[in-house]
Amino acid sequence: MSDPVQSDNKHVVVALGELLWDMLPSGKRAGGAPTNFCYHAMKNGADGYAVSALGEDSLGDELEGEIKKAGIKHVIKRNAYPTGTVEVHLNEGIPTYDIVKDVAWDHIPFTKDMVDLIRQADAVCYGTLACRGQESHDTIMRLLDRVRPGTMKYFDINLRGDFYSKILIEEQLESATVFKINDEEISQLQTMFSIPGTVEEVAKWFLKEYDLDYVILTAGGEYSQVFAADGRESKVATPHVEVADTVGAGDSFSGVFCIEMLKGTPLHEAHKRAVNVAAFVCTKAGAWPEYPEELPDYVVEQGLE
Repeated sequence: MSDPVQSDNKHVVVALGELLWDMLPSGKRAGGAPTNFCYHAMKNGADGYAVSALGEDSLGDELEGEIKKAGIKHVIKRNAYPTGTVEVHLNEGIPTYDIVKDVAWDHIPFTKDMVDLIRQADAVCYGTLACRGQESHDTIMRLLDRVRPGTMKYFDINLRGDFYSKILIEEQLESATVFKINDEEISQLQTMFSIPGTVEEVAKWFLKEYDLDYVILTAGGEYSQVFAADGRESKVATPHVEVADTVGAGDSFSGVFCIEMLKGTPLHEAHKRAVNVAAFVCTKAGAWPEYPEELPDYVVEQGLE
C-alpha cells in the first residue's frame, strides 16, 4: 500500500480493476476506468485509492511513477505479466479500443492489505472489464463481499469487446448499490435481459429488480439522467464543448458523482457537478488532466430539465 488510510475526515474511495497505458495517437497516457474514477474522486475531495496490478517491466515502473505523480494512493501488486496497454483509435475525438489480453491487471491477487483497505472504504468502484480474467474476478468479488454495511458500491458496467456475459453482469449487479450505464450499453442489456419499454423504463427496471439506490444513464452528447430509489430524478443536458478526446470523461463523471453524494450534496447539484467535470475532461487530452484553480462552468441553466 502506498500510504495508510488517512484519518483526516476525507471519504475513502477505492477503485478496483484495470490500470494501463492508453496508447493514443498523440502518445501514451496513464488510464484504466477504475483508476480514472479514483483520480477524479481524489481531485474533488476524496481519499482515493487504486487497487490493481502492474508488470515487472519498464512500462510498469513508468506507470507506477505516473500514479504517484498524480497523487493517487494505491495498492498495486507487481507480477510477471506485461503491464496493460490499450490501442486507442480516435474518430473525431470518439475513442475505440483494442485491449491487450492476459496482462498484469488480469492477475490482481487477493491480499490482506487490500482487505484492510476495503474495510475502511466509504465507496468502491468496479466494472466488468477487470473481471475478464479469473484471478482478478475472484479478487474483486471477494473484496466486494468484505465492505462495511452502507458502503456505496458503484458498478460502472463499461462493456468492452466480448469481455462480459449476462452471468457476470447479474453477479455484479447483485453486489451494487449504484449502477451506471450508457445509452449503447442499456440497449444491449435491454435485449440481453428481454426488458420491454423505453430506455428510461429499462433503467427503472434495473433500479427495482436489483434494489439499487441509483441508476445513472448517460447518453453521450445529448444528456444524462439519474434515477433514485425514492423516486427522485435528475436530468442534465450535455454541454457542447470543443472536444480534444472523450477518453475518461465517463469515469470522471462517476468519480465526481460518487464523492458529491458521499458529501451529502443534493442529487441534482451532484449531477450537475459531475457533468461539468466530464465536459472539462473532454476539452483535454487523456483521462487525467491537471485541474485549473477554478473549473469553467459548462453547465448552463437553460440546458437543464
